[in-house]
Amino acid sequence: MSILDQFDLSGQAAIITGAGSGLGREMALALADAGCDIVGVGRRREPIDETGEMVTAKGRRYFGRPGTDVTDSSQVNAMVEDAIREMGRINILVNNAGLGGSGRGKTLPELTDEDWQSGIASNLDSAFYCSRAIVSHMLDNGGGRIINITSGWGFRGGRNNFMYSVAKGGVIQLTKGLAMTYARDNIRANCIAPGLFPKTDDEAVIRQIGEKQPAGRPGRLQEIGPLAVYLCSEASDYMSGETVLIDGGAIAAGVTPAGVVPLVEA
Repeated sequence: MSILDQFDLSGQAAIITGAGSGLGREMALALADAGCDIVGVGRRREPIDETGEMVTAKGRRYFGRPGTDVTDSSQVNAMVEDAIREMGRINILVNNAGLGGSGRGKTLPELTDEDWQSGIASNLDSAFYCSRAIVSHMLDNGGGRIINITSGWGFRGGRNNFMYSVAKGGVIQLTKGLAMTYARDNIRANCIAPGLFPKTDDEAVIRQIGEKQPAGRPGRLQEIGPLAVYLCSEASDYMSGETVLIDGGAIAAGVTPAGVVPLVEA
């Protein structure tokens, strides 16, 4: 077997939440390139269908599941049942769906119960519901892979940024719990923590963002795919419970966001 054979996902099927755009779509396309069939989950039909066209153009099977609210456990359970029925077996779950801005910028006394619940639900509850819904199926079928998308904010607090950082920190701990609990059941759980990956093609905006990054640029969407393939493949069989930062050195640069160095006037 060659080294590249270890990255082959032929005959496998993955559920990817938030698959209609951005990092979710890129991971769907990368897994499809590696031979994986895809279940694309999201709220809006048009982007989910567009991802499907791209996946099927690569010769892979695709099942789109638009209209799914992953903060609703009953909808998640129904989605997973449909995915298993359509694909026969699900080997991989990528919990990518989430929101970054709920309640951001509000001071603690300004935050409502709804702000808190919305931020936690979209970023943490969704990963928990999807993982809970699929784990029995994985146990019955010899194992699987769960990839959770967290953030650098899960490692550090943010000024007036409570729910997102708390939820993303919770995703890391959820992943560790899954990894430890199911290590002997051939279920591997890992996190990806992306840095800044802007969806824009505006070169001026990208340069402006890049000036504040240690690498001198933000991430490119296509750079997330190879990492996802690795974590879903047998090449990472002995890796579980880990969080892989793909942020151009932003967290390594220090406690301030993205390596910004504060200036002190004498």
